[in-house]
Amino acid sequence: MPIQSVIELAISIQQIPAPTFEEAARAQFILEMFQQEALLDPQVDSAGNVLARLPGQGKAPPLIVSAHLDTVFPAETDLTIRREPGRIYGPGLGDNSLGVAGLFGLLWNLREQQIRLPGDLWLVANTGEEGLGDLKGMKAICERFGPNVLAYLVLEGMAYGHIYHKAIGVRRYKITAHTGGGHSWTDYGRPSAIHELSQLITQLSHLKLPGTPRTTINVGRMSGGTSINTIAALAWMELDLRSESTEILTHLAQDVEKIIEAAARPGISFQVEIIGQRPAGEIAISHPILQAAQKTLYTQGIEPGLTSGSTDANIPFSLSYPALVLGLTHGGGAHTIREYIQTEPVENGIQQLVDFARIAFLT
Repeated sequence: MPIQSVIELAISIQQIPAPTFEEAARAQFILEMFQQEALLDPQVDSAGNVLARLPGQGKAPPLIVSAHLDTVFPAETDLTIRREPGRIYGPGLGDNSLGVAGLFGLLWNLREQQIRLPGDLWLVANTGEEGLGDLKGMKAICERFGPNVLAYLVLEGMAYGHIYHKAIGVRRYKITAHTGGGHSWTDYGRPSAIHELSQLITQLSHLKLPGTPRTTINVGRMSGGTSINTIAALAWMELDLRSESTEILTHLAQDVEKIIEAAARPGISFQVEIIGQRPAGEIAISHPILQAAQKTLYTQGIEPGLTSGSTDANIPFSLSYPALVLGLTHGGGAHTIREYIQTEPVENGIQQLVDFARIAFLT
């Protein structure tokens, strides 16, 4: 199977806008491809996930292979592709159109190599991984299949050579400041929601965070106000907290909430809403599934990089289900319009999936 078919499929997928919560058009495209491939039980579930099954020849537990459909980019983003020798540029191409195309690369290679797996292979293009999707797609998948699986294998386009075996805990807030507002001249001296929120951000940025376990804080979006000559009565921001340690994340969240509480006073109030939570978790390095993934990379002459991240795998990790994340190529510029993938490693990236599926069923 020419690997170029996988790359061109990734481009076709990338050309269909799919912001989080707006994945339906891309999902329909994948559903039709599942049907064309004559897979069994093609369907779209209540969370918008697209699933289909390649039947196994035995009664082994199923292998669930998933890749998220959604992107961080708004629907109006220019998705024009630019090709250079060994590289292709395009917003969302690596994260995660190539991951979704990898589902078919795995399928096509299994068929071409005449490999029949001992259990069913479920291919899943899931929703809600990016932004405020809160992993709703993977939550539905784990509710459906539960612990009785060989593994949950999550595909990411640009992490080839790495194995994600730990999930970073994430907590996300929307913090809204309220004041009485007023005129910038005649009411000067009244508190401004924008000014108050800015001071709050300054305090949060001065929090001391540990380097190990790695912990981060980020204000990703903010907005507010009425006009240039109005004292803002309302302003809001979205705050992202992350840590490799559940305990430290909990303490950081408590510190943040205390700072917000202390900032309130007569004339200024803050509304705090939790808008996302991603639980932490991990799979033991000694687990046979992880050993199988390492073996596939060793076979290709690559020293596997064991790492942590915030991905769809957070959900099965947190439930102590066997899971891991594999990538398909190298690239850069993720979550920017300068995103690109390298084309040469894709062939080994797909073969890695085939070898993993074959070896994992033998563990």
